[in-house]
Amino acid sequence: MENKIVTFGEILLRLSKHSRKRLIQTGDFVEHFGGSEANVAVSLSTLGDNVQYITRVPDNLIGKAVSLKLRTYGVNTNSFIYGGARLGSYYFEEAAAMRNSSVVYDREDSSFYTLEPGMIDWKKVFENAALFHYSGISCAVSQSAFYASWEAVRTAENMHIPVSFDVNYRKNLWKYGADATDWLRMLAGHADIIFGDQHEYEVISGLPAVPFEAVDKNYDIDTEAYRRYFEKVANMYPRCRVFLMAARNQIASSHHTLSGMLYFHGKLYTTRVYDIEPIVDPMGVGDAFIAAYLHAYQHWNNDPQKCLDFSLTASALKNTIPGDFNLNTEDEIFEVLNAKGPFVYEIA
Repeated sequence: MENKIVTFGEILLRLSKHSRKRLIQTGDFVEHFGGSEANVAVSLSTLGDNVQYITRVPDNLIGKAVSLKLRTYGVNTNSFIYGGARLGSYYFEEAAAMRNSSVVYDREDSSFYTLEPGMIDWKKVFENAALFHYSGISCAVSQSAFYASWEAVRTAENMHIPVSFDVNYRKNLWKYGADATDWLRMLAGHADIIFGDQHEYEVISGLPAVPFEAVDKNYDIDTEAYRRYFEKVANMYPRCRVFLMAARNQIASSHHTLSGMLYFHGKLYTTRVYDIEPIVDPMGVGDAFIAAYLHAYQHWNNDPQKCLDFSLTASALKNTIPGDFNLNTEDEIFEVLNAKGPFVYEIA
């Protein structure tokens, strides 16, 4: 099928404590599999898309458990690479009241960390592919993982497959001597679609972010400021056709506001502000935004406003689901998008 979407990145075991306990407190851990591109893959599959996820996992029961878990959501894992010592993991301490969340990564020498160029047959993977999606977090894990990612991008380019790039900047992961800003800007220069939040656009552009200070759904977005901002960014990245930004204001650990912007063919599109309280689980919210847009891009690319509205609603809904995966269907997203209730959407 020529509508296949390929995603590539590291999947991790996420460990956190019950009831928002601190990591230093005794008690059982709650586990979830997740990772940016895996989250995107599951969301796409839930939305009905044909998606193939590429990664490297250990050739043991844990690696097989990863494949089995993703297959239960309809994700194609046939091109998994098996090898390496172990699955990467991270420990996540959930935020509570004025206490911020905290992450401790344990990814060094994981199967993905030791991934090398040449291990994946990208020409075979990209047969009948319509789109390739990856993120900067895969490039931050290790230098060899960066070069494997770059190999994928160059192959996609040579096969004329559009490249979707999530900046996904994690400062504390770039440890192998690379200048993250320079490399992320280089990667953005080879993207047809770029995703990022306010800070990530600041990293790839050097331009101060436009403030997003919504405290409720009635916040007025400064559309002219964002239009000027994206106009400058688009001049820096002439190859890119679509720029998307997820804007979030964390008022409290369980209270966020969320909106989004899309710049397409020289025109800025904005959408409503979601006022979300309580937050059940904020992990994967940006990935839900990305997946919903890639789905929308495949189906309604002639209607950018519809694409953006759909994407933001999917992202807002992810805040209500425990775990990393957004498990809302297209119908469920449109039901909230068009609802007259807590998430009111006014149709012009």
